[in-house]
Amino acid sequence: MATTSATLDVNGEAREFQGDPRQTLLDFLRLDLKLTGTKKGCDHGQCGACTVMVNGRRINSCLSLAIMHDGDQITTIEGIGTPENLAAIQRAFVSHDGFQCGYCTPGQICSATAMLKELADGWPSAVTEAVADTPAPSDEELRERMSGNLCRCGAYSNIIAAIREVMQSEEGA
Repeated sequence: MATTSATLDVNGEAREFQGDPRQTLLDFLRLDLKLTGTKKGCDHGQCGACTVMVNGRRINSCLSLAIMHDGDQITTIEGIGTPENLAAIQRAFVSHDGFQCGYCTPGQICSATAMLKELADGWPSAVTEAVADTPAPSDEELRERMSGNLCRCGAYSNIIAAIREVMQSEEGA
């Protein structure tokens, strides 16, 4: 079997991929790098449990091959914060009970982190075309933007509350 190689920047550290060119980014992160915060949910790109950020944009890592990311900056949940130093979104998820079983939480947090940047950059959505003209996104807007991340426990209102808290704290900063 032919192998390929690439260098990926994972959470600020250069990591070598050497292996089967068919290996997904998700499996490389979990199996090779032992970064098990990123979860394998459906393995079909439908649930969002495997969401990571590549060059600041959120993707489903189960649908992307590791070899495709030579030179890219990959951020997983382990790169967002640590138990000793949680990121603001992580603290908000804890304070608002934005999780129940916790399986989807890493993907939700990665997605929310990227989504907040998308909002700040004025990206349009199916709900609001001119985000810059809107004083604050509605709950409907936030739900639409987070719709690629499923929570089987149904903690959606708490997730939206956590995101809103971070947005309000950033406005006051």
